[in-house]
Amino acid sequence: MSGTFGLSLRFARRELRGGLRGLRIVLACLALGVGAIAAVGTLRAGIQAGLSADGARILGGDLSVRVSYRPMPQAARDWITGQGARLSEVVEMRAMAIAPSGERSLVELKAVDGAYPLYGALALEPALPPERGGRLAPGEVALDPLVAERLGVAPGDEIRLGEARLRHAGTIRSEPDKVASPAILGPRAMIAMESLPATALIQPGSLVQYEYRIALPPGLAPGPFAEALRVAHDDGGWRIRGAAEASPGVNRFLDRAASFLTLAGLTALLVGGIGVATGVRAWLDQRARTIATLRCLGAPARVIFTTYLLQVLVLSALGILLGLLLGQGLSVLAARALEGALPVPPRLGFYPLPLAQAALYGVLTALTFALWPLGRAREIPGAALFRDVVQGGGGRPRWSLLAVNAAAALALVALVVGSAEQPGFALGFCAAAGGTLLLFRLGASALMALARRWRHQRRPALRLGLANLHRPGAPTALLLVALGIGLTTLSAVAMIEGNLRRQIQDQLPEAAPNFYFIDIQSDQARRFDELALAQPGVAEIRRVPSLRARITAIKGVPVDQVQATEDTRWALRGDRGLTYAATPPEGTRLVAGQWWAADYSGPPLLSLDARLAEGWGVTVGDAVTLDILGRDIALKVASLRQIEWQGLGLNFVLIASPGLLEAAPHTHIATLRGDPARDAAVLRAITDAFPNVSGIRVRDALEAVSGLLERLGTAVSAVAGVTLLAGGLVLAGAMAAGQRRRVRDAVVLKVVGATRAQVRRAWMVEFGLLGATAGVIAALCGTAASWAVARYVMRTDWAFLPGTLAATILGCTLLTLLLGYAGTALALRARAAPLLRNE
Repeated sequence: MSGTFGLSLRFARRELRGGLRGLRIVLACLALGVGAIAAVGTLRAGIQAGLSADGARILGGDLSVRVSYRPMPQAARDWITGQGARLSEVVEMRAMAIAPSGERSLVELKAVDGAYPLYGALALEPALPPERGGRLAPGEVALDPLVAERLGVAPGDEIRLGEARLRHAGTIRSEPDKVASPAILGPRAMIAMESLPATALIQPGSLVQYEYRIALPPGLAPGPFAEALRVAHDDGGWRIRGAAEASPGVNRFLDRAASFLTLAGLTALLVGGIGVATGVRAWLDQRARTIATLRCLGAPARVIFTTYLLQVLVLSALGILLGLLLGQGLSVLAARALEGALPVPPRLGFYPLPLAQAALYGVLTALTFALWPLGRAREIPGAALFRDVVQGGGGRPRWSLLAVNAAAALALVALVVGSAEQPGFALGFCAAAGGTLLLFRLGASALMALARRWRHQRRPALRLGLANLHRPGAPTALLLVALGIGLTTLSAVAMIEGNLRRQIQDQLPEAAPNFYFIDIQSDQARRFDELALAQPGVAEIRRVPSLRARITAIKGVPVDQVQATEDTRWALRGDRGLTYAATPPEGTRLVAGQWWAADYSGPPLLSLDARLAEGWGVTVGDAVTLDILGRDIALKVASLRQIEWQGLGLNFVLIASPGLLEAAPHTHIATLRGDPARDAAVLRAITDAFPNVSGIRVRDALEAVSGLLERLGTAVSAVAGVTLLAGGLVLAGAMAAGQRRRVRDAVVLKVVGATRAQVRRAWMVEFGLLGATAGVIAALCGTAASWAVARYVMRTDWAFLPGTLAATILGCTLLTLLLGYAGTALALRARAAPLLRNE
């Protein structure tokens, strides 16, 4: 055995001295796929390292306690400071900022005390005086640059927030805890805690959050301190986080984004794997005479197999190394390109785990796709290799090698599923990838069968073109798979992006209201309706009670122990909107149970979103416990509703029966529909009359979503571009692999009297049919993939877009014809005499 390996090693070393010309495609495909995965993993690790290192600054303290609607009891605050910890209070809510000119903008208001920030520093432009320690004084407001520009104000100008008039101190250049308390619906406005009472924005039931940041003294660990605080004072409605959980939403986003991008990189690696198989096969075809000579001289099959396996492994290692270097460079470029979009600056560096994972992906991909052609070369006898150009040998790897090949493929699938944030989705991806490859292979077999059946054509060009598709050794299957996988990804991305854009641009603006108004007090509700309807151009006002509730238990099981599906777990985190109604809201579609009577006055009942109920395992009759204003209330599920969110009307996942909740302090939320040209006047009239009421202009939100969609579409298209680049490499490799055969065919045809035009038309028939077939299958697979993503991942409507698919098929056909024409032109330039003398 050692002698066999030594001989194989010597043969491999000698052949590698001749260069890597035949394996450049293998090298490029592996480097591209591994580089994409390594870049995603490195960037993710860098962001997580930044979050971990700056967790206390991002959170605002070693611990954070978040309470809805009501401040933390003074006894609890005294207990915290009594342990030697420093405490800072932050209050967050939404408000309308009004400039002296009358311009107004929705802002995310943040009131901070004198101890803020415990970690980091608040930086304004212009800077605050050093003697104030970077802290705002009572009567001052700092604005995000966007809202300052929108209002047209400069430092020193007067800004109105609620009923308070404050001086603009400067624009916010750096907010240390911005990630932990992001501004979602409006830009940030920050004031001192002493200024908050003058605004009169906090009313019973107002949507307000109290957050307490704690800086622990040396020697106190966050975990035991948090547990002691819970035991001593927690009433069940607090949310306590440590610095390691500074931004769980960001962590979840990073996990899911990284999973998606990793799967996109795997798609590129999958396409690259086909390139590996193509390149190894073409490379072995070029060495057919060498292999045949060795076999005829008595070289054992295992020597041949080991010789070329060693060469593939060496080339794969080189490609993986180049991919890892490429991934490091791409992570730096991506960090710079996404500098404004990332939650924290990533700490880029050398992270062994994601690089090792990317390298393992590359090794398993290389083995999975290279073992078959290597095993085929091992099993074909020497004489058959001489005939393989014409005959197309039928050698198959032996069963033991097939078992190894299957094990490598299963290991690759296990790695994909085991490292994914959503294993079910990753497993579905692997199954879909395998099914797509099988579908293209079956499509190639069907095309070859049809070409064989229709081969008796009178026109020579048509007859020859069809023969090229089904003759022995024809690369039909290889070209179809190589061309189709990348185009499937492209068509799926185009369909998903088209559907999202259709919903945002076509459906939503027509059905959406002009404004949402929040924090309407109960004693203001009737006057609000009268004033709003009196405004010129207002066509409709809809108003409902609004509370905030946190789900604490389902069927008696605490939420942290509920086995919810991944797509419904979001509703168990944080507060949810809650309303009550005697009659079903307009457009309600019950799928289970019944609505309560209009005069119902019994124990509290609940109508729940059917999708959430399915994900939680809840049915009619089960109990859902809600924390409402610090009190746990168990509500019996009376009905399940199918909710359609596209109209952006007033709808809630949780609707309770009237009675108990009517007596609880709460506000109202309203939608207004009318003439968009009157939006500014309507907003001014309502917010002037009700300073505590905030108006959210829906068109601004839709424009922000459209902008986000465009950036998302650009990012997804860039990811699809990596896959297309890999597909282009594979297609070029497949074309190059068949070029020698094509040159030989062109010479023979010219010798027997065929004209250049006839040869060109014959090959255009071949490539036209290949491109059209690949385009049709890619369009079908891309349509199915986009439907599955829209239906099961994005949970949104899906529509068939024939124009997108037609462009895919046409583009595929034209691309194939172009490449085929280029290859044909090169083949026709070959001189006949040198080739015939060699034969």
